[in-house]
Amino acid sequence: MAERLYWEELNPGDEAVSLNRTITEADVVNFCGVSGDFNWFHIDDVRASESVFGKRVAHGMLVTSVATGLQVEKMDPKIATAAFVGLKDWSFRAPVFFGDTIRVKRTIGEKSEHKNPAQGWCIYEIEVLNQDDKVVQRGQWNMLIQRKPADG
Repeated sequence: MAERLYWEELNPGDEAVSLNRTITEADVVNFCGVSGDFNWFHIDDVRASESVFGKRVAHGMLVTSVATGLQVEKMDPKIATAAFVGLKDWSFRAPVFFGDTIRVKRTIGEKSEHKNPAQGWCIYEIEVLNQDDKVVQRGQWNMLIQRKPADG
């Protein structure tokens, strides 16, 4: 397992890419239950076939949620995250269909001090890509990162 990087060790412009994850029908059905979003785009084959997408699509927020997991646990180097505090300029650029495989590209953006000396702010520039290298989601994640311990 790779060591986690602290705020001081992050350099703007550094990039990393996660492992892949395929979005399944089970993922979508489970997300329907958790979120309460049973929109026909996600669950009705017949109606979805007549939609602008031509078939059922995964929830945008499901894809965002999976992307957070990929970024946290399926990407090296791992980062000593204190908190994920928000999204900025997040957009859904293309649909994700059942069976699509996604991955996350993270670029370290702006860093700034935090009032707590044990932490620092960092913006991640995030792109979620599908198996065809098409950007399906994009935006910034505002992160609070642990600083290196004084004894470490």
